[in-house]
Amino acid sequence: MKQNITTMQSLTVRDLRYDFGKVEAWLADGQEIEITKHGKPVARLCPPGPVTVRQFDADAHRRRMQETWGDRVFTAAEVGEMREAELGDHS
Repeated sequence: MKQNITTMQSLTVRDLRYDFGKVEAWLADGQEIEITKHGKPVARLCPPGPVTVRQFDADAHRRRMQETWGDRVFTAAEVGEMREAELGDHS
C-alpha cells in the first residue's frame, strides 16, 4: 500500500504579515499552511476549492413566488413595512 505523506507548511503570524508572497506561492501550489502564535497553532490556511456557479432559474423562482404569495399584489406601503420588519432602521 502506497501512502502519500505531505508535510504541512508552518508559519508564524509575523511571517504571514511580512512574507505574504511566500504564503501566496504555497497556496497557489496547493499546500495547506498552519499559522502559529507563540508556538501554538491558531489557524490553518488552505487553497480554495473549485468554484461552482449556479445559474438563476427564473422559472423555478416564479413557481416559488406563486406558491408563496399566489396572485397577491403588494402595495408600496406593504413592501415598505415588510422591509422595515426585516431590516429595522438599518435600511
